[in-house]
Amino acid sequence: MPNWPPDPNKRPENSANQPTPSQHTSSNQPSGQEWRLIENTLLASVVEQRRARRWGIFFKLLTFGYILLLFLTIGRGCSTKAPTGLEGVDTSKPHLAVVELQGTISSGDIANAYDVNRALTRAFENSNSQAVALDINSPGGSPVQSDEIWQTMRDLRQEYPDKKLYAVIGDIGASGAYYIASAADEIYVNPSSLVGSIGVIMPSYNIEGLMDKVGVKDRTITAGEYKDILSLTRPLTDYEEKHVENVLANTHKHFIDAVKEGRGDRLKNAEQNKLFSGLFWTGEQSIALGLTDKTGSIGSLGKELELNNIVNYTPADPFQFFMDRFAVKLGAGIGASIKLDVLPQEEGNAQMR
Repeated sequence: MPNWPPDPNKRPENSANQPTPSQHTSSNQPSGQEWRLIENTLLASVVEQRRARRWGIFFKLLTFGYILLLFLTIGRGCSTKAPTGLEGVDTSKPHLAVVELQGTISSGDIANAYDVNRALTRAFENSNSQAVALDINSPGGSPVQSDEIWQTMRDLRQEYPDKKLYAVIGDIGASGAYYIASAADEIYVNPSSLVGSIGVIMPSYNIEGLMDKVGVKDRTITAGEYKDILSLTRPLTDYEEKHVENVLANTHKHFIDAVKEGRGDRLKNAEQNKLFSGLFWTGEQSIALGLTDKTGSIGSLGKELELNNIVNYTPADPFQFFMDRFAVKLGAGIGASIKLDVLPQEEGNAQMR
């Protein structure tokens, strides 16, 4: 029989298995520390997702750029017909054919022998081109590329004796660019153009003293006594310097011979006026020296020849051609979206130096 009244100090049976109110609360609701842990975990997850998304976008753009570069490289190397700039131009009428020679003359630049020679050949082959003009704005560049263009110009003049070839110099036509210009029948210049610089240069530096100061040692290994003849870390010997001078002198001789063949008796006192010394002159001075013939531009040449129709045969740069087309498409797409979203719809509606 139970004691009555119950002893307050005596613990009820099975009380250990019965949760207190505080235990109910702690089991159903996380504590403040647990909330912070959950919050940090969620934030870290969001940050990781954002980082993964950014890297995904980066690698997609990188892949797109690689594919685009590969496409342009293959297209330039394998295509038999690159964009020429003649699309939509009427070449069936008499016209002045223009080929541009812009920038440094190099196999890896726009002013390269392959593209320029191909454009010159197409210009001469077109029976409707009454004359051909090489539009020059170049400081020079590769002697090999310059000579290949020069040779092609001479060959085309012989093959088409009734079609004159002009060279028109803009801001500058120096060194290799003048080498090329000398193959034309006539050379036009602006009075302020820079012309000449008939010479050859090979830059070289010696940083041996600088390397000693910063504690850098040259460990270049060669097989061949003069393989490091142009090393930046040691001076040239007398023999090496003489050898390099002879190489440049031989190239300079080719340059001089080409200019003499192209300009002939039009050169005025070449030795006395130091025409082959590497000096350059203004267009006005170059006319007096016989390096060029008269002042003019592509536009004035067209008027002089009574050829208002001027057609540019210069091959378009593949990358620039693609970007121009992309810009046109992008602009058209934006314009179309604005029309659809904003405006009411109507029915039926692009190194020599």
